[in-house]
Amino acid sequence: MTTATTTHTMLRAEGFSCPSCVKKIEKHVGRLKGVENVKVRFASARIEVDHDESVTSVDDIVAAVAKAGFTAAPSAF
Repeated sequence: MTTATTTHTMLRAEGFSCPSCVKKIEKHVGRLKGVENVKVRFASARIEVDHDESVTSVDDIVAAVAKAGFTAAPSAF
């Protein structure tokens, strides 16, 4: 039996200007397989995602944010 390793990824987002944008991003990213938790912080323009990296890559998350109509890039903080 293999155990999933959860990775905590932080992204910086650009282009969202209202709290309803937060829900849109959370919905798109949350639909990805392997994503356990998504938290978009409106004030700091940060997206935090807990995911199984063997199922969902950082690129997959960035693509989901783009599909929601916003730009995101990996961030160290």
